[in-house]
Amino acid sequence: MRTIDQCNFADKKALVRVDFNVPLDKEFNITDDKRMRAALPTINKILNDGGSVILMSHLGRPKGGPEDKYSLRHILGDLSRMLDLEVKFADDCIGRDAVEKSKNLSPGQVLLLENLRFYKEEEKGDKDFAQKLAALGNVYVNDAFGTAHRAHASTAIVAEFFPRDKYFCYLMAEELKNAEKVNHGADKPFTAIMGGAKVSDKILLIESLLDKVDNLIIGGGMAYTFAKAQGGEIGTSLLEADRMELCLELLEKAKAKGVNLILPVDTVIADKFDNEAKKDTVDSGKIPADWMGLDIGPKTIALFSKVVGESKTLLWNGPMGVFEMANFEQGTRAIADAVVAATQNNGAFSLIGGGDSAAAIAKFNLEDQVSYVSTGGGALLEYMEGKELPGVKAIND
Repeated sequence: MRTIDQCNFADKKALVRVDFNVPLDKEFNITDDKRMRAALPTINKILNDGGSVILMSHLGRPKGGPEDKYSLRHILGDLSRMLDLEVKFADDCIGRDAVEKSKNLSPGQVLLLENLRFYKEEEKGDKDFAQKLAALGNVYVNDAFGTAHRAHASTAIVAEFFPRDKYFCYLMAEELKNAEKVNHGADKPFTAIMGGAKVSDKILLIESLLDKVDNLIIGGGMAYTFAKAQGGEIGTSLLEADRMELCLELLEKAKAKGVNLILPVDTVIADKFDNEAKKDTVDSGKIPADWMGLDIGPKTIALFSKVVGESKTLLWNGPMGVFEMANFEQGTRAIADAVVAATQNNGAFSLIGGGDSAAAIAKFNLEDQVSYVSTGGGALLEYMEGKELPGVKAIND
């Protein structure tokens, strides 16, 4: 793997693709700076070598051009404080301001470019746009694992203009190392915990995991489609009616491969989607007509936790319920605690698969008590599915 440790950045201008797509509140305060902090070791390595850094990133999903709420200017102060230096800002990513400020950048200085997605060419993987970005630096570094599964101009195409001067950063290398440890070097028993709303979002991952895991735990909204497929009553719970046959096929595949596929045995229900709704607990498949399942129940927590506690490798992607609501976070919290206990007490390796799982671990302040929390939900899932990530291939080629 070609990492930045193989390069001395003295007097070089490093064009670094970072993932600073951080959540902002209404006053543009960063509510979770994990992705920014994850990039600091790479930036500091380049600066300590005597190089300069040109940072490019996207933020949000702007439509049709610049929008102030998606301007990376809002994170400039926080980034400057993190690096303990004044970060310069270009009000465009390929325009005259970006060209001039990149040209005049001195060793030890950092320049942040405006949001890449203010140009539709970024997501289209436009080669001319990528070439204009490439002209700003003389070394390319990809530090954005969270976008590595996208063939965008700044993550895949731009690398073509640096045939010998392109590198993985520390974050990317760490992400790939931990994903590979689970994908091809997992100690047994290997348990995957799948949650979230839709079976359709996880089909390829589940099918891939059936060839690797000993246990596959299914929770969250997708569990209700499994329950309905088996003849249960799920009230107004989440349902993908067109995926019920698939759920039955997955159950058969798991049985044929000797995988222990474990579904909830009870569920916490509510009379409406509201934190203050009336609550009750019923057996799975026995939800009244006007009620919905919003969390796993206590018997399921005990069942899932026992399996987790006996595991040596754990992959967790997706919450067990609507953990954003305090009254329906118990299942997700309990599984998080079980993963932590297996990691801390039994020496299990635990990989938290980005997205809502990472958000849950952060909410419960457990990030430092698991083995690794991925910064890239979608990218990690596609890597685990066996897909080649464009952002990874671009550096390896």
